[in-house]
Amino acid sequence: EEQKEDNNSTECSELGIMDLKFTSSRKYISISVPSKSQTMSPHIKSVDDVVVLGMNLSKFNKPTQFFICVSGVFMFYLIYGYLQELIFSVEGFKPFGWYLTLVQFGFYSIFGLIELQLIQDKRRRIPGKTYMIIAFLTVGTMGLSNTSLGYLNYPTQVIFKCCKLIPVMIGGVFIQGKRYNIADVSAALCMSLGLIWFTLADSTVAPNFNLTGVVLISLALCADAVIGNVQEKAMKLHNGSNSEMVLYSYSIGFVYILFGLTCTSGLSPAVTFCSKHPVQTYGYAFLFSLTGYFGISFVLALIKIFGALLAVTVTTGRKAMTIVLSFLFFAKPFTLQYVWSGLLVVLGIFLNVYSKNMDKIKLPSLHGLWKKSVEERKTRTLSQTV
Repeated sequence: EEQKEDNNSTECSELGIMDLKFTSSRKYISISVPSKSQTMSPHIKSVDDVVVLGMNLSKFNKPTQFFICVSGVFMFYLIYGYLQELIFSVEGFKPFGWYLTLVQFGFYSIFGLIELQLIQDKRRRIPGKTYMIIAFLTVGTMGLSNTSLGYLNYPTQVIFKCCKLIPVMIGGVFIQGKRYNIADVSAALCMSLGLIWFTLADSTVAPNFNLTGVVLISLALCADAVIGNVQEKAMKLHNGSNSEMVLYSYSIGFVYILFGLTCTSGLSPAVTFCSKHPVQTYGYAFLFSLTGYFGISFVLALIKIFGALLAVTVTTGRKAMTIVLSFLFFAKPFTLQYVWSGLLVVLGIFLNVYSKNMDKIKLPSLHGLWKKSVEERKTRTLSQTV
């Protein structure tokens, strides 16, 4: 037994010497846990999957994600724009734009709650104070825009809303500290000027300007310019989902509008009118809200994946298609001015896509084209002499 103890002690001493030699040459790796302020850094990007209407977009590559989002935005928002103009064509409905927004926000809240129950992660990640600001901006954007249709015709409203690209870029500079290149600025100018030119013909045929409507759509434009940047910053900062953003922003906005209509005594006349025309009001409003909800889900996915500027560029291009459908369904006159302005909008879209892929798309310079043409001429003359 004494020999065993001696052997164990010698083995332990040898192991201790070996461990000492091992630890002396061991390399240590320090792991530091970031503080709460560091984890909330705006430079941290989202790592969660981007799910839109039950479809996980993170499984696809960037071009496929862009194609799916753009297709969803165009398909649902074209129907949305048609139904919006159709609802306000109902005789006597124009004074009730805020009530339509209330019904729309109510449907959005229900749709968002249903979608949130279908996903696994039901946590609210974005703070309530941020949602109160986003809800206020959402109410300003959609409520003022819907109400302005009671004072302006549809093309006049689109003229103002087409100028949203430039305020979004300004908001991106001041809110998120972004810097845009010449291609982004040129894209915003081309699309804004092209869409304004696109709608000038219709506005001159049936001008229906009203100072109240101009003020309303201008305020909606300012809110719309800010909300995209605020949503992008909140979703990247707190890693929030699209369903969460829709549910809380529109449910809080519903409370805002309900309180405002109750205080201004505008709720009772609207309910009385809509009860007399339930199909043209609540029926259309349901389809209007459903297509708008699907559309906003794809817009939020665009904002989260590609940023606010590209999302607004896509939605601005969608407005051009909305105007084309408006001409088809409401028999507006056609001139070549629409063709040239449409080409200007296409140029703006190309410039925006080019600015996002400058490293992949290399346009030839004028000097390069001239040098290439000179070399081709020399080759032709050499072949002719031979």
